[in-house]
Amino acid sequence: MKKMMPREKLAKYGASNLTDLELLQLLIGSGNKQASAQDVAKQILKVLKDKGSSISYEDLMSIKGLGVAKTSEIIALFELGRRYLMPADRPVISSTESAVEQLKYIRDKKQECFVVLTLDGANRLISNTIVFQGTLNQSLVHPREVFAKAIEDRAACIIVAHNHPSGNTEPSEEDYAITEKLKEAGELLGIQVLEHIVITKNGQRSIQ
Repeated sequence: MKKMMPREKLAKYGASNLTDLELLQLLIGSGNKQASAQDVAKQILKVLKDKGSSISYEDLMSIKGLGVAKTSEIIALFELGRRYLMPADRPVISSTESAVEQLKYIRDKKQECFVVLTLDGANRLISNTIVFQGTLNQSLVHPREVFAKAIEDRAACIIVAHNHPSGNTEPSEEDYAITEKLKEAGELLGIQVLEHIVITKNGQRSIQ
């Protein structure tokens, strides 16, 4: 019996019945002189298993048999999948109040905690990470660490926040300086810092 090609199999049984390799072969189409579609699909699958959702344009361009056009097409499809097909329970962070909903866990912390919320292009939450704990100052809160998770998540923008164990929501001079430094770094990286929220047990204050 003749083996079904991936396109025929998808039409008859649906995408869920195709293997990962077959799905990738459909994306690739035909191979070229450098490598067959199956060989390229195997290499992509290996990178996907290693990198997961952090797979990058550069990762795919390093694969023999993939050019600029096909790499761009695959990355665009992956990004659309991330934006629209990821679990629907990812909250949209559209205001300070909706951001604070994700930050309640640091209200009662006895130490200062600096948190980064990474968001996609539709302002949906990707990750919620404590990047520093302790007494925060400009030298400790370095853009490199703050933006590391955002770069890994391919975030379009971030919201940063930290708690004041004292209960005082008034931002300090250090808070304003940290905000300015991060916004400048964000402009260089193309990742917008939407706001910096100071949160306490009884309230919060936004630094725009």
